Amino acid sequence: MKAQPFLHEVVWQLGPVGITGPVITTWGLIAVLALLAAWLRRGLSVHRPGRVQLLAEMALDTLQGEMRSTMRADPAPFLPLIATLFIFILSANLCSLVPGLEPPTGALETDLALALAVFVAVLGWGVRRHGLWGYLKTYTEPNLLMLPLNLIEALTRVVSMTVRLFGNIMSGMFISAVVLGLAGLLVPVPFMALELLTGLIQAYIFTVLAMVFIAAAAGDHGD
Repeated sequence: MKAQPFLHEVVWQLGPVGITGPVITTWGLIAVLALLAAWLRRGLSVHRPGRVQLLAEMALDTLQGEMRSTMRADPAPFLPLIATLFIFILSANLCSLVPGLEPPTGALETDLALALAVFVAVLGWGVRRHGLWGYLKTYTEPNLLMLPLNLIEALTRVVSMTVRLFGNIMSGMFISAVVLGLAGLLVPVPFMALELLTGLIQAYIFTVLAMVFIAAAAGDHGD
Protein backbone atom coordinates (compact mmCIF):
# COMPACT_ATOMS: atom_id res chain seq x y z
CA MET A 1 0.00 0.00 0.00
CA LYS A 2 1.47 3.33 -1.02
CA ALA A 3 1.75 6.10 1.55
CA GLN A 4 0.21 8.76 -0.68
CA PRO A 5 -3.21 7.67 -2.03
CA PHE A 6 -3.54 10.66 -4.35
CA LEU A 7 -0.28 10.08 -6.23
CA HIS A 8 0.51 7.14 -8.49
CA GLU A 9 3.85 6.10 -9.88
CA VAL A 10 4.25 6.51 -13.63
CA VAL A 11 4.82 3.04 -15.09
CA TRP A 12 5.07 3.96 -18.74
CA GLN A 13 5.64 7.28 -20.51
CA LEU A 14 3.59 7.82 -23.66
CA GLY A 15 5.05 11.05 -25.00
CA PRO A 16 4.07 13.81 -22.56
CA VAL A 17 1.45 11.58 -20.94
CA GLY A 18 2.43 9.42 -17.99
CA ILE A 19 0.61 6.08 -17.73
CA THR A 20 0.09 5.07 -14.10
CA GLY A 21 -0.69 1.72 -12.51
CA PRO A 22 -4.46 2.33 -12.16
CA VAL A 23 -4.67 3.21 -15.87
CA ILE A 24 -2.93 -0.02 -16.88
CA THR A 25 -5.13 -2.01 -14.52
CA THR A 26 -8.20 -0.35 -16.02
CA TRP A 27 -7.10 -1.24 -19.55
CA GLY A 28 -6.48 -4.82 -18.49
CA LEU A 29 -9.86 -5.00 -16.76
CA ILE A 30 -11.64 -3.65 -19.83
CA ALA A 31 -9.87 -6.24 -22.00
CA VAL A 32 -10.82 -9.08 -19.64
CA LEU A 33 -14.45 -7.98 -19.47
CA ALA A 34 -14.61 -7.64 -23.27
CA LEU A 35 -13.18 -11.15 -23.77
CA LEU A 36 -15.55 -12.55 -21.15
CA ALA A 37 -18.52 -10.88 -22.84
CA ALA A 38 -17.46 -12.29 -26.22
CA TRP A 39 -17.11 -15.77 -24.71
CA LEU A 40 -20.52 -15.59 -23.05
CA ARG A 41 -22.12 -14.37 -26.26
CA ARG A 42 -20.76 -17.32 -28.23
CA GLY A 43 -22.35 -19.74 -25.81
CA LEU A 44 -25.83 -18.21 -25.79
CA SER A 45 -28.69 -20.56 -26.65
CA VAL A 46 -32.42 -19.98 -26.72
CA HIS A 47 -33.42 -23.64 -26.42
CA ARG A 48 -30.69 -25.10 -24.16
CA PRO A 49 -29.14 -22.39 -22.02
CA GLY A 50 -26.18 -23.42 -19.90
CA ARG A 51 -25.66 -22.71 -16.22
CA VAL A 52 -23.56 -19.62 -16.90
CA GLN A 53 -26.24 -18.22 -19.20
CA LEU A 54 -28.93 -18.93 -16.60
CA LEU A 55 -26.92 -17.10 -13.94
CA ALA A 56 -26.38 -14.17 -16.31
CA GLU A 57 -30.09 -14.03 -17.10
CA MET A 58 -30.95 -14.11 -13.40
CA ALA A 59 -28.56 -11.23 -12.77
CA LEU A 60 -30.03 -9.31 -15.70
CA ASP A 61 -33.59 -9.85 -14.49
CA THR A 62 -32.59 -8.67 -11.01
CA LEU A 63 -30.97 -5.54 -12.41
CA GLN A 64 -33.96 -4.76 -14.61
CA GLY A 65 -36.30 -5.20 -11.65
CA GLU A 66 -34.19 -2.81 -9.60
CA MET A 67 -34.23 -0.30 -12.44
CA ARG A 68 -38.01 -0.49 -12.79
CA SER A 69 -38.55 0.09 -9.07
CA THR A 70 -35.97 2.89 -8.86
CA MET A 71 -36.50 4.72 -12.15
CA ARG A 72 -40.24 4.08 -12.58
CA ALA A 73 -39.64 3.62 -16.30
CA ASP A 74 -38.89 1.01 -18.93
CA PRO A 75 -35.28 -0.04 -18.20
CA ALA A 76 -34.43 -0.91 -21.82
CA PRO A 77 -33.12 2.53 -22.93
CA PHE A 78 -30.94 2.88 -19.83
CA LEU A 79 -29.82 -0.73 -19.41
CA PRO A 80 -26.54 -0.60 -21.43
CA LEU A 81 -25.17 2.30 -19.40
CA ILE A 82 -26.41 1.15 -15.99
CA ALA A 83 -25.28 -2.46 -16.49
CA THR A 84 -21.87 -1.33 -17.75
CA LEU A 85 -21.39 0.96 -14.75
CA PHE A 86 -22.31 -1.77 -12.28
CA ILE A 87 -20.18 -4.49 -13.89
CA PHE A 88 -17.13 -2.26 -14.29
CA ILE A 89 -17.27 -0.74 -10.80
CA LEU A 90 -17.85 -4.13 -9.16
CA SER A 91 -15.00 -5.71 -11.12
CA ALA A 92 -12.70 -2.77 -10.38
CA ASN A 93 -13.52 -2.91 -6.67
CA LEU A 94 -12.76 -6.63 -6.53
CA CYS A 95 -9.30 -6.12 -8.04
CA SER A 96 -8.15 -5.52 -4.47
CA LEU A 97 -8.57 -9.26 -3.84
CA VAL A 98 -5.92 -10.07 -6.46
CA PRO A 99 -2.39 -10.01 -4.97
CA GLY A 100 -0.31 -7.22 -6.45
CA LEU A 101 -3.26 -5.29 -7.88
CA GLU A 102 -4.83 -2.12 -6.58
CA PRO A 103 -8.43 -1.40 -7.59
CA PRO A 104 -8.79 1.34 -10.23
CA THR A 105 -11.60 2.77 -8.10
CA GLY A 106 -8.97 3.42 -5.44
CA ALA A 107 -7.69 6.20 -7.72
CA LEU A 108 -9.52 9.50 -7.40
CA GLU A 109 -9.29 10.23 -11.12
CA THR A 110 -11.06 6.98 -12.01
CA ASP A 111 -13.95 7.76 -9.68
CA LEU A 112 -14.15 11.30 -11.03
CA ALA A 113 -14.31 9.96 -14.59
CA LEU A 114 -17.18 7.63 -13.64
CA ALA A 115 -19.06 10.46 -11.91
CA LEU A 116 -18.54 12.72 -14.94
CA ALA A 117 -19.88 9.97 -17.20
CA VAL A 118 -23.07 9.93 -15.11
CA PHE A 119 -23.20 13.73 -15.24
CA VAL A 120 -22.97 13.69 -19.05
CA ALA A 121 -25.62 10.96 -19.21
CA VAL A 122 -27.94 13.05 -17.06
CA LEU A 123 -27.47 16.03 -19.38
CA GLY A 124 -27.93 13.88 -22.47
CA TRP A 125 -31.13 12.20 -21.30
CA GLY A 126 -32.50 15.49 -19.98
CA VAL A 127 -31.95 17.26 -23.31
CA ARG A 128 -33.29 14.26 -25.22
CA ARG A 129 -36.46 14.18 -23.12
CA HIS A 130 -37.22 17.89 -22.79
CA GLY A 131 -35.13 19.56 -25.49
CA LEU A 132 -32.20 21.86 -24.76
CA TRP A 133 -34.22 24.86 -23.65
CA GLY A 134 -36.78 22.79 -21.77
CA TYR A 135 -34.07 20.99 -19.80
CA LEU A 136 -32.19 24.19 -19.00
CA LYS A 137 -35.44 25.65 -17.65
CA THR A 138 -35.57 22.87 -15.03
CA TYR A 139 -32.64 24.58 -13.31
CA THR A 140 -34.87 27.59 -12.67
CA GLU A 141 -37.58 25.59 -10.92
CA PRO A 142 -39.49 26.45 -8.81
CA ASN A 143 -38.31 30.01 -9.55
CA LEU A 144 -35.36 31.84 -11.08
CA LEU A 145 -33.80 32.47 -7.67
CA MET A 146 -33.09 28.74 -7.41
CA LEU A 147 -30.79 28.74 -10.47
CA PRO A 148 -27.49 29.10 -8.55
CA LEU A 149 -28.49 26.47 -5.99
CA ASN A 150 -29.62 24.02 -8.67
CA LEU A 151 -26.34 24.46 -10.55
CA ILE A 152 -24.36 23.92 -7.35
CA GLU A 153 -26.45 20.81 -6.63
CA ALA A 154 -25.62 19.36 -10.05
CA LEU A 155 -21.89 19.88 -9.46
CA THR A 156 -22.13 18.61 -5.90
CA ARG A 157 -23.52 15.33 -7.19
CA VAL A 158 -20.30 14.75 -9.13
CA VAL A 159 -18.15 15.51 -6.09
CA SER A 160 -20.33 13.40 -3.79
CA MET A 161 -20.29 10.33 -6.05
CA THR A 162 -16.53 10.65 -6.56
CA VAL A 163 -15.60 11.06 -2.90
CA ARG A 164 -18.02 8.38 -1.67
CA LEU A 165 -16.64 5.69 -3.96
CA PHE A 166 -13.01 6.73 -3.49
CA GLY A 167 -13.25 7.00 0.30
CA ASN A 168 -14.91 3.64 0.85
CA ILE A 169 -12.57 1.72 -1.44
CA MET A 170 -9.43 3.39 -0.09
CA SER A 171 -10.46 2.81 3.52
CA GLY A 172 -10.89 -0.91 2.83
CA MET A 173 -7.46 -1.06 1.20
CA PHE A 174 -5.79 0.71 4.11
CA ILE A 175 -7.44 -1.50 6.73
CA SER A 176 -6.43 -4.68 4.91
CA ALA A 177 -2.87 -3.42 4.44
CA VAL A 178 -2.50 -2.51 8.12
CA VAL A 179 -3.92 -5.81 9.35
CA LEU A 180 -1.77 -7.74 6.86
CA GLY A 181 1.35 -5.95 8.07
CA LEU A 182 0.57 -6.58 11.75
CA ALA A 183 -0.98 -10.04 11.77
CA GLY A 184 0.38 -11.99 8.81
CA LEU A 185 -1.38 -13.76 5.96
CA LEU A 186 -4.21 -15.72 7.59
CA VAL A 187 -5.91 -13.14 9.82
CA PRO A 188 -6.87 -10.73 6.97
CA VAL A 189 -9.12 -13.38 5.35
CA PRO A 190 -12.25 -11.98 7.10
CA PHE A 191 -11.23 -8.53 5.91
CA MET A 192 -11.06 -9.86 2.36
CA ALA A 193 -14.66 -11.01 2.76
CA LEU A 194 -15.48 -7.55 4.05
CA GLU A 195 -13.80 -6.00 1.01
CA LEU A 196 -15.89 -8.26 -1.22
CA LEU A 197 -19.07 -7.07 0.49
CA THR A 198 -17.91 -3.44 0.43
CA GLY A 199 -17.11 -3.64 -3.28
CA LEU A 200 -20.56 -5.01 -4.03
CA ILE A 201 -22.33 -2.42 -1.88
CA GLN A 202 -20.39 0.52 -3.33
CA ALA A 203 -21.05 -0.64 -6.90
CA TYR A 204 -24.74 -0.92 -6.02
CA ILE A 205 -24.91 2.52 -4.39
CA PHE A 206 -23.12 4.25 -7.26
CA THR A 207 -25.38 2.56 -9.80
CA VAL A 208 -28.56 3.39 -7.89
CA LEU A 209 -27.51 7.04 -7.64
CA ALA A 210 -26.93 7.05 -11.39
CA MET A 211 -30.43 5.60 -11.89
CA VAL A 212 -32.01 8.25 -9.67
CA PHE A 213 -30.25 11.19 -11.33
CA ILE A 214 -30.90 9.96 -14.88
CA ALA A 215 -34.54 9.17 -14.11
CA ALA A 216 -35.03 12.65 -12.64
CA ALA A 217 -33.60 14.25 -15.77
CA ALA A 218 -35.45 11.98 -18.23
CA GLY A 219 -38.79 12.03 -16.42
CA ASP A 220 -41.62 14.53 -16.62
CA HIS A 221 -41.33 17.79 -14.76
CA GLY A 222 -42.43 17.45 -11.16
CA ASP A 223 -42.01 13.64 -11.00
